[in-house]
Amino acid sequence: MAGNTSVPGATVVSRSLALLFAFDESHRRLTLSELARRADLPLPTAHRLVGELVAGGALVRRANGEYVVARRLWQVGLLAPVETGLREVARPFMNDLHATTRATVHLAVREGTEVLYLERLSGRASVPVVSTVGSRLPLHATGVGKVLLAHAPDDVVADALARPARVTPYTITQPARMREQLEQVRRDGYATTVEEMTLGACSVAVPITAVSRLAGARTSTTEFPVVAALGVVVPSLKRDRARLVAALQVAAQGIGRTVG
Repeated sequence: MAGNTSVPGATVVSRSLALLFAFDESHRRLTLSELARRADLPLPTAHRLVGELVAGGALVRRANGEYVVARRLWQVGLLAPVETGLREVARPFMNDLHATTRATVHLAVREGTEVLYLERLSGRASVPVVSTVGSRLPLHATGVGKVLLAHAPDDVVADALARPARVTPYTITQPARMREQLEQVRRDGYATTVEEMTLGACSVAVPITAVSRLAGARTSTTEFPVVAALGVVVPSLKRDRARLVAALQVAAQGIGRTVG
């Protein structure tokens, strides 16, 4: 929900933003009544503002009466610095990873208590996954998410583990067990999942640290902030875990030094 925008004094801009923010990964298509409810707006107000958003090119009304985000708004979103800079820097390294592993390769950042996927590369031989560019998934159930959660502030960890959703029968939902895993992620430098987000899919991920190019060879990367996570999704980690971790770490170091 976008918040209590129906109170007196709420601006037109805040109400319009509430309507736009009503859309998310689980709500890609919304009727007018659903938009009004999720934005906490009276139906007549929602009807007027949605009409203006459609006229302005931010929303599209489909033949069945449902509304979706317009391509123009999506194009504006791609101009965000974290989108353009990090994606452009990471793509060559991700291409090399995909060519080497033939796996689905993910680039992700943390947004609140969710993973935001900035880029995804996959092919016909890749394991099917639920992620898409721009989608959000739970931190605790994904490899890139565990990496980002392991390096998140304490209050974010507490929020993420307060009511973790069980996505599959193998999703770890016990806070104590997850905290142990996060400690292991910080210690080992990588995270793994085994069918915790999608049945038949395993993942391994590493942090991307914004390492300064001027840092000496003896400088630990832990002294620099984790800005993103890089991961791959494969059918199994039983044989190739070490090889995948090594490939990911080389790519992540290259991205981190370029970003830094």
